[in-house]
Amino acid sequence: MLTEQQLDQFIDEFWEDTPNEAQEEKAAEDLEEYTLPSDGMIVRQMEKKGKVNRRTWFALALMLLVVPLLLYLSVRFFHGRKYLICSLIVIVAAMLPFFMMFEGRKPKAREIMVISVLAAIGVAGRAAFFMVPSFKPVAAIVILTGVSFGGEAGFLVGCLIMMLSNMFMGQGPWTPWQMFSFGIIGFLAGILYQKGILKARKRDLCIYGFLSVVLIYGGIMNPASILMSYGYITPASLVAFYISGIPVDLVHALSTVIFLWFLSRPLLEKLERIKKKYGLIESGKEEML
Repeated sequence: MLTEQQLDQFIDEFWEDTPNEAQEEKAAEDLEEYTLPSDGMIVRQMEKKGKVNRRTWFALALMLLVVPLLLYLSVRFFHGRKYLICSLIVIVAAMLPFFMMFEGRKPKAREIMVISVLAAIGVAGRAAFFMVPSFKPVAAIVILTGVSFGGEAGFLVGCLIMMLSNMFMGQGPWTPWQMFSFGIIGFLAGILYQKGILKARKRDLCIYGFLSVVLIYGGIMNPASILMSYGYITPASLVAFYISGIPVDLVHALSTVIFLWFLSRPLLEKLERIKKKYGLIESGKEEML
C-alpha cells in the first residue's frame, strides 16, 4: 500500500509535472482555506456566489429540452429498440457542455483523466453492490463531482457511469433514461453549489442526495417505466407506479445518504487538493463565476 507521499510522487511523475518547493508551499497554504471544521464545511464556498455563466444555463436548457424529447421519441416511435443509439447521443450531448468549459484552450489530459477516474469509481462501486438492489453509490459520486468540478462534469460522469456499468448489469431501453436522471442530479448539484444554495457540508449534501434521488431519479424513472411498458401515460398508471416505486426510491435515497456521509469529506478534500496542486479546470471555473 502506497503512502500519501508516495502516491503524490507517482502522480507527479505520471503527469510529468513535478512542482517546485515554492509551488508546493503555496498549494499547501491555499488548501488550508478549504478545511473549516468549525462549521462543518468540507470545502470553502466560492467567494463569488450567485453568478452562473450563460454557457451553463444554455447547457442546462439543452439537457432539459433536447434530451427528454429524444428519449420520448425513442420510446414513442422506436419502442425502445434504438436505446444504444440514444445512449450515444446522450453521451455526445453531455460531452459538449463539458468541453465548452475549456473555451479558448484545449483540455489537459490530467483534467480528463480525473473525470475518467471518477466515472470508473462509480462503475466499480455499482458493481461492488450488485447483490444489494438499489443500494448504490452512483448518486453520491455524481453529486460530489458536480460540487467539485461543476455541473457539466457532473452530468458527464453520471452518463458515463450508467452507460459503462450497464455493459455488465445489462443494457436496455432504461439505460438512456438512467443516464439522463443521474446526469441531471450532478448538473443541478454543480449549479446549486455555484449559487451558494448547496453548501459543502455533510448534512447539506446528504439532504440534497436524499431529495434528488426521490424527486429527480424517481420522478424521471417512474414515468419512463410506464412509457417503456405501455407507450403512453395515464393518471392511474402514474399513481400506481409511483406508489410501487416508493420503497425502491427510499432504499436508493438512504444508500445515497450513507455514501455521502462517509465519502464526502475524504473525496472532496482529495479532489480539491488535486485541483489546487495541478490547476485542474481552473480556467473553466473562473469563467463560470
